[in-house]
Amino acid sequence: MSRPIRSNPWTIVALLFVVALLNYFDRQSLSVVAPRMQAELHLSDTGYGHIVSLFLLASAFAYALSGFVSDAIGTRKSMALFVAFWSLAEAATAFASSIFLLGLVRFCLGLGEPGLWVAAPKAVGEILEKKQHSLAIGIYTMGATVGAVVAIPTIVAITAHLPWRSIFLIDGAVGLVWVPVWWFLYRDTVPSEKSAKPVKGRGMVRELLARPETWQLLIARGMTDPVWYFYLFWFPKYLISVRHLTDSQMAHFGWVVYLGGGIGTLAGGLLSGTMIRRGMQPGLAYRRAMSCSALPVLVSPFAFFAPSLMTAVLVASVVALAHMAWLINLTSVLLELYPLAQVGKAAGFVAAGSALGGMVSSEIIAYLVTHGGYRPVFFLMAIMHPLALGLLWTAFRAKPRKPGLSALEENLI
Repeated sequence: MSRPIRSNPWTIVALLFVVALLNYFDRQSLSVVAPRMQAELHLSDTGYGHIVSLFLLASAFAYALSGFVSDAIGTRKSMALFVAFWSLAEAATAFASSIFLLGLVRFCLGLGEPGLWVAAPKAVGEILEKKQHSLAIGIYTMGATVGAVVAIPTIVAITAHLPWRSIFLIDGAVGLVWVPVWWFLYRDTVPSEKSAKPVKGRGMVRELLARPETWQLLIARGMTDPVWYFYLFWFPKYLISVRHLTDSQMAHFGWVVYLGGGIGTLAGGLLSGTMIRRGMQPGLAYRRAMSCSALPVLVSPFAFFAPSLMTAVLVASVVALAHMAWLINLTSVLLELYPLAQVGKAAGFVAAGSALGGMVSSEIIAYLVTHGGYRPVFFLMAIMHPLALGLLWTAFRAKPRKPGLSALEENLI
C-alpha cells in the first residue's frame, strides 16, 4: 500500500493529538462557564441538560453520516471539513444571546465534532501497522483528556481577565488555524491496484449492519460513554453546586479527573499492545484489557460519599482512567473486525451509540439531579462497564470478513 504523506506517521498521530485536545477544550468550555451562562440566560439545570442533549442528538446523526463522508472524500478532506465546521460553531457560541441560539450553536457543534473520532482511527489504519494501532489511538485520544485537563484552569484564567464569552472565540480561532496544517501534512493513502475491491454502496452498508458485532459495539458505547459524559459535563457542576468549590478551587482540583483519563488512554493502549507484541491474539488482548478496565469503575459511588474533596476527585480520576483505557481498546477492536474500506462507516455507526446513550443519559441525569440529587447518578455510573463487557464477550472472537481485505492484509500490501 502506498503512503504518500509528507511526514513521519507519528507526526500525524501528534497532529491528531492536538486536534483531539482542541475538541475537548471546546466541549469543556461550556461546562466551566455554565453557571455564568445559566444566570445570564435564566437557564435551569433541566434546561442545561436539554442543551447537552441537543449537542448529543446532533452527534448521533453526525456519527452515522460522517463515516460515509470520510470514506467518500478521504481522510484528508473530511477531517479538514469536520474541524473547520465545528470551530465556526464554537466561535458562534460567543454570540448566543438566548436559550434558542445557544441550543442551535451547540447543535451545530455536535454536527461537526464527531467526524474527528470517525476519521482519526481510519487515519491510524492507513499509516500504521496493526501492532501500533492501540498505542496510536491511545496517544491521540489522550489529547482529549489533556484538553479536559487544561481547559478548567485555562478557561478560569482567561475569563478572569476577559469577558467569559471570549473563550468561545479563542477556541474557534485555534481550530481554524489547525486546518491548514493538517491539509499540508496529511495525504490520503492510495490503495494498491492489487487490492481486492470491496462491495460499494448499499451492499457495504447492509453487510455492516448485518454483523452482530456492529450492534454489540454500538450498544456497548451507548452504555459506557455516558460515564465519561457525566464526568465531563456534570462533574464540574457537582463540584461547584454540591462541594461548593470556588473558581479558584476548580482551577486547582477540577483538572485532576481528566489527568486520570489521560493516563488511562496510554495505559489501555500499552496494555493490549504489549499483549499483542508478545503473541496474543488481538481479540483476546482487547478482551483482557477491557476486563481489567471494567472493574475499577465500580468505585464510582465513593466519589459521592468521600468525606474530603480530594478523595472524591481521586476516586473520580480512577473511574476516568478506567473508562478511557476501556474506550481505547473498544476503538481498536474496529480495526481488528472490519476491512479498512469499512472502518469509517463502522466507526461512525458504533460511535452513534455513544451520542444516543449520552443524550438519553443526560436527560436521566438532569431528572435525577433535579429531583433526587447526585447520589443515584454515581451508583448508575458504576454498573455500565461490567454490563457492557458481558454484552461484548462474543464480539472479540469475530474475524474480518469478505468482501475486501482485512485491515492487516491491506496494511501489508
